[in-house]
This record gives sequence, structure tokens and C-alpha cells, in this order.
Amino acid sequence: MPKYNYLLKIIFFLFIALTAGKAQAQFTDSTHYHTAFLSSGSINKTNDGTAYLLNNALKFNVKKKDVSLNFTNNWIYGKQNGNVSNNDFSTALDFNLYKTFPHFFYWGLANYNTSYSLKINNQLLAGAGIAYNFFDSPNTYLNISNGILFDKSDLMLANNVRNQYETYRNSLRLQFRFNIRDRVVIEGSNFLQNSLQSQSDYIIRSTTNLSFKLQKWLSLTTSLNYNRVNRTNSENLLFTYGLTVEKWF
Repeated sequence: MPKYNYLLKIIFFLFIALTAGKAQAQFTDSTHYHTAFLSSGSINKTNDGTAYLLNNALKFNVKKKDVSLNFTNNWIYGKQNGNVSNNDFSTALDFNLYKTFPHFFYWGLANYNTSYSLKINNQLLAGAGIAYNFFDSPNTYLNISNGILFDKSDLMLANNVRNQYETYRNSLRLQFRFNIRDRVVIEGSNFLQNSLQSQSDYIIRSTTNLSFKLQKWLSLTTSLNYNRVNRTNSENLLFTYGLTVEKWF
């Protein structure tokens, strides 16, 4: 129980920190920072046992005229019939540089992952590429990007065989966000990351969120996540629901 009380205190502190002050709805000439905390989960209790899943994400974004910076952390933890099913952590730092043609920009990324469900002991991805915005307005955002990533991984293969290896990946991403009358927000980010050395070595990551705004700073959110690491022959499909607290300043 003490560790759960400690987690509740952290969530309460983040709630107060994110909701203090006046909220804004988007980036503007005077609004350059955005932070959000998502806490969601699911519980399934039957005669045969209990399963639960917790999905917590913390985001911080900075956007200026020529550059933007995004920092995200995500932790998913779950148990089924008393056994751990998910203990997955990801942290990523990326930047975008707007110094060329309209709607076109360069990006760089550093991403660290560890995942019980996907059999990833450690994974470091780092690289750069180009991107293009088809739409970029307060209500509609659609972006496609591509680049090259260096992948240094420590994985668990079949029969608990540990595999430490390095490869270069092509990283293709489709990202979107639709804001409907400032009440409903649909957003998603989808990655296909193929190894340049083996066609059978690929990673799929897909996240889609549907949010209903209760206040400017508070939303009811459902999240659908799909991940596959073909090298470990592992995948997960996660559906959770909860609250998102955010602040623009």
C-alpha cells in the first residue's frame, strides 16, 4: 500500500502543477510551452481471475518560430492473475528545425525503450530525417516523415536466448491531430521502422487517442496502442481509458 499512496501523491502534485494558472488551447505567438499528463487504465475481473493495466504518460513541448522540442515519457504496467503482463517504459526527446521551405522541416530523435511484453531488455534509437506538413492549423494537423535511425538493442529471443545487436533502420511516421469544435480531439502517431539489413526485422508502433474535453485543461481520454517487434516475435494491443490534464503557457 505505501507505494500506491506515493504514486497517488505524485499524480496529485502533477494535477495541481498542470492546472495552475490560465489554460490556453494551442500554441500562439505568446504561448510557447505545453505540458500534459495522461493517466488511464483498465480492469477486468472474472471468476477465473483479475487483469488490470495502467498507462501513464507525461509530455512537455516547446515551440518557437524556427524550432520545436518534444519530450515524452510513457510507462505501462499490468498484471493478469497475479503475473506481470506489462512493464514497459519509453522516453523520447526529439526536435524539429524549420529553416527551409514552407511546411517542410528537419527532425532529430533519441529514444530509449525497455519492455517486458515485447522482450526488450534495452533499446536505444537515435537518428535524423525530414518531414512535411500537409496540414498545420489549430484544428487540423497531418504530417509524414522519414529518416534513418541507429538501433542498439538488447533483446530476448525464443527459448530465452539473449541477443545484443546493432542495425540501421528506415523510420517512416504518419502523425495526425484533428480538433472538432474544441470539444473532441483525435490524434495519433504511427511508426514503421524496417532494418536496412533484414526485411524480417521490423518494428511497428501505433498510438491513437480520442479525447473529450470536459474543461480547457481536462479531458476524458481513451487510448489504443499497438506495438510489434518482429525480431522477438512479440506484440501487444492495449486499450485504456482515463483522464488527461494539460496546460499551455
